Amino acid sequence: MKDFSRFTITAALPYANGPVHIGHLAGVYLPADIFARYLRHGKKDVLYICGSDEHGVPITIQASKKNINPKEVIDQYHNMIKKSFNDFGISFDVYDRTSSTKHHEVSSTFFKKLEQDDKLIEKITEQYYDNSVKSFLADRYIKGTCPICDYNEAYGDQCEKCGTSLEPSELKNPQSALSGGDLSKKETKHWYLPLDKYEDWLKRWILDKKDWKANVIGQCKSWLDAGLKPRAVTRDLDWGVKVPVKDAEGKVLYVWFDAPIGYISATQTWAKTQNKDWKPYWCSDDTKLVHFIGKDNIVFHCIIFPVMLKAHGGFILPEDVPANEFLNLEGGKISTSKNWAVWLHEYLIDFPGQQDVLRYVLCINAPENKDNDFTWKDFQARNNNELVAVLGNFINRVFVLCHKYWKGKVPKKNKIEKIDHDIIYKLALKPAAVSKNIEQYKFRAALKELMDLARLGNKYLADTEPWKLFKSPETIERTETILNIAIQITSTLCVLSEPFMPFTSKKLCAMLNNTMEWNSAGDINVISAEHQLNKPELLFSIIDDSHIENQIKKLKNSRT
Repeated sequence: MKDFSRFTITAALPYANGPVHIGHLAGVYLPADIFARYLRHGKKDVLYICGSDEHGVPITIQASKKNINPKEVIDQYHNMIKKSFNDFGISFDVYDRTSSTKHHEVSSTFFKKLEQDDKLIEKITEQYYDNSVKSFLADRYIKGTCPICDYNEAYGDQCEKCGTSLEPSELKNPQSALSGGDLSKKETKHWYLPLDKYEDWLKRWILDKKDWKANVIGQCKSWLDAGLKPRAVTRDLDWGVKVPVKDAEGKVLYVWFDAPIGYISATQTWAKTQNKDWKPYWCSDDTKLVHFIGKDNIVFHCIIFPVMLKAHGGFILPEDVPANEFLNLEGGKISTSKNWAVWLHEYLIDFPGQQDVLRYVLCINAPENKDNDFTWKDFQARNNNELVAVLGNFINRVFVLCHKYWKGKVPKKNKIEKIDHDIIYKLALKPAAVSKNIEQYKFRAALKELMDLARLGNKYLADTEPWKLFKSPETIERTETILNIAIQITSTLCVLSEPFMPFTSKKLCAMLNNTMEWNSAGDINVISAEHQLNKPELLFSIIDDSHIENQIKKLKNSRT
């Protein structure tokens, strides 16, 4: 990894119109958290940023359905989302919200600079108008038939069936989602970001990214090959950041424009509380900016937001955008509107103290290069056959034997035999393998390296059988060596597991009665002889069929 002075890590802002589900976690928040935790182990200056996106049309739609104010919607879900993330161990340095005064101020200032520098263009266009409610309609208030796949429930900005990004005018048979009636067109003025003027620069900038994921480069090239067009940065709506210029009554900044600015406003909020300068995290060339997103946000973070930053001037651009594909659920697409999801806040209630089981399953099955499927049966199998039978089993055997034979004190290391040399050699290689994969955003591969070490540990114990050797006075010293090495393996597992399973790592540190550092991973002498271990506790427990059957039944019954 190139040596940067600091790292600014952003995770896509979740809409505050519903809870967080496992698709969000697997695609964005968990990989970003693993990366941030890993960097902190290396004593890097890390700022991990997120917050609630509170100006989207889905919020106003939900408020309209419930006949309440949008603020009531965002307050409810912002607090729920923030608590769920915290309880799940997502280690944001700041979790802000776009309804804050600071965000409105920063977004307004950003817009005004672009407007004053003539980086925006004004256009009067005809847009859809609902005569029944006497209002221009935002794209999400318009439904019709998708021109690509003929899905008849497509929105004015996107077809949720085929994923195509749309303009309202492209829909067949467009109708108002508010009144259900037909639409007319009416003139209105808006400000546009002329993406086409930056097309040549974008091509050079993006094609220079040799290390970006293929799905990211591919989607960017598809947009660029099709030709970019000016994109509206304002809309006719009464909920959002007010457009800060004259003749803009009843208009707000488009949510796609103000949401990414939320990363910057959140940084300013954080910096004030920490008595720090926010600018190095966004304006210094020795800062690495990394956006963690799902594939549906690639265009916004790789084309539109970079153009915004370039047009404004003074900001760094993202060094990488490791976008993931989608996670499906039991063979179907996760859908908030159809209630086909596993919600984080409900999981935390149904599986208390088992955050790391879900973190493990979502990482080991992450949709890094293709869409993947979460099933409750696989969740159970991963827990029982891997976490319990491999990782938990090795650690429990080591601690039980140390307490049984040496009253919990680490035995000394005596003569080293060939089998010991082999395991010591493999142990020394693991930290670099895990680090390399994390730095390349290959979190599945990194976690597999960790689990392979636990498997090596189990095999080492099975091959050496220290419980048999202890029975003979002539081989007690041999038993000491085996268990000393096993404790060193355990200490490395403790360190390397922290980015992935922080709750488990914390328990293991307590059992080892030691504070572990990343640079000690792979060290065969990190835990000294005679060091007193604490009594073990089970890190994972078997999940029986009844728990899984209840979850499958709950999921099927909740579908709307």
